[in-house]
Amino acid sequence: METKEKREVLSVIIPCFNEEDTIEDVIKAVCRTNIYNIEREIVVVDDYSSDNTWDKIQKLKSKYGLVTIRQKKNGGKGAAVKAGLGVCVGTIVLIQDADMEYDPSEYSLLLEPILTGKADVVYGSRFLGARPHRVLYYWHSLMNRILTVLSNMFTNINLTDMETCYKVVRGDIIRQIAPLLKSKRFGFEPEITARLARIKGLRFYEVGISYYGRTYNEGKKITWRDGLKAIYQIFYYNVVAR
Repeated sequence: METKEKREVLSVIIPCFNEEDTIEDVIKAVCRTNIYNIEREIVVVDDYSSDNTWDKIQKLKSKYGLVTIRQKKNGGKGAAVKAGLGVCVGTIVLIQDADMEYDPSEYSLLLEPILTGKADVVYGSRFLGARPHRVLYYWHSLMNRILTVLSNMFTNINLTDMETCYKVVRGDIIRQIAPLLKSKRFGFEPEITARLARIKGLRFYEVGISYYGRTYNEGKKITWRDGLKAIYQIFYYNVVAR
């Protein structure tokens, strides 16, 4: 008797806040990607933008078959991702920022370890490989590395880029921990890492990705204050919050 192959569905969750200049480009780029002919679900969560982001999303909704959510108030990236996790149905879930710093054409690299049965979680690392990286802020890069080392010390996994946007996780796994997520802003990154690392037997992989970072004049939102908060959040989500 033949057994049916498991049909994979990729849910791409796109949290966004005041990204009217890039949201359409990101959605189009996600739709252009050739990801092994896997069925796609695109969930766009507008975090109560004060510009025209939501209007643009609504105009694109029917054309691209988007699942859309508008938050009732601005809650931060973590809150937006959690809202997306509450409605997505994919067997694989991928987080995509709306600012075009990360290239959706690299989805095939991120998905390969999962689709070949080697991984349950894949992080796209900006510090691995020889792909192009825009040269920007030294202190940001240093802080990212410090936060990754601190996170690794608590989780005992050897990531090179804990703060990366590109996190790809088996759908059943990430939906299992979604109700536990507490961080509403950029603390989502250390929290999701801590909660995933706590699951016994989970197989983590990293792949090198390109990075097209933005300056503050171009709309970058994360600041040094978020970096300082992340130090506390690494401790909190690894030691206190369960």
